[in-house]
Parts: sequence; C-alpha cells; structure tokens
Amino acid sequence: MNPMNRNTCTVAMRWAWLGLLTVMLVLGSYATLNGVASASSKGENTAMWMTVGEHRFAIALADNAAARVFVTLLPLTLEMSDLNRNEKYAPLPQALPAEANKPGTIRNGDLMLYGTDTLVIFYTNFNSTYAYTRLGQVDDTAKLAQALGRRDVQVTFSQH
Repeated sequence: MNPMNRNTCTVAMRWAWLGLLTVMLVLGSYATLNGVASASSKGENTAMWMTVGEHRFAIALADNAAARVFVTLLPLTLEMSDLNRNEKYAPLPQALPAEANKPGTIRNGDLMLYGTDTLVIFYTNFNSTYAYTRLGQVDDTAKLAQALGRRDVQVTFSQH
C-alpha cells in the first residue's frame, strides 16, 4: 500500500469514528433527556398510603419540597385529633418546608401542611381563608369520612 492510500485510509477511518461518536452522543443525550422527563413525571404520580383502622387509602403526592421531605419521615403513625368535624390534625416530628397559599376551597381528601409542622387531613368540602401547603390528595374518598370518624384516631402513613 502506498503512503498516499494509507493517509487517505487513516483520514477516512477518523471520519468514520468521529461520525460514530457523534451518533452515540446524540442518541445518549436523547435517552438521558427522556429518562429525566420520565423520572420527573413519575415524581408527580408518586403514591403513598394512609391506613386508618382496617381502611387503606392511596394518596397522590404533590410535586413540592414539603411532600418530598414528608416522605422521608415514613413510615409514620400519628394520633390525629378532630377539629370542627371536618379535619384531623397532628404535630409532625420535624418541620417541613412550607409553600403556603390560600386554596379557598378545601376538598375531601386534601392532605395539607398547616404552618411548618402540623399535618392535616380533611374529610369534607368547605371554604377556608387559612393558608396551607399541599402535600397530596386521597385518591378515593368514598369511605374516608366514615374511616376517620368524628373522634381522635390513629393514622399510619407509609410508602408500601
């Protein structure tokens, strides 16, 4: 093989490798971006469980810092007190980051943070002027009020 053909072959091989590396980088970036998007989407649908006696309720978590920190406390069993025949509340073992706003209407199944360290689960719909940080929402509230009752109750929050 003469030196001229060898140089041409070497240059062609370099271009082939460069092209292959470019394709791999593009495909790798695409896969990484899709993986990040999927992980982010999954974070919004993250579920946890709330158990009251024999009843178990799925809760869809909010996508915020308070909900992410709350999950780190699980499993967590709380003695929740009744207030106004529409909510159960209990102090948390540590403060959570608050992003409070006034929702206006409270919905049956809203899981909220009052202040930075009081967990509240609502079991009726009503209007409110108080500010809360949303932590999540009970998926199926059909038996929630019955399970929570009108008295103080033990509630366990878990991821499984």
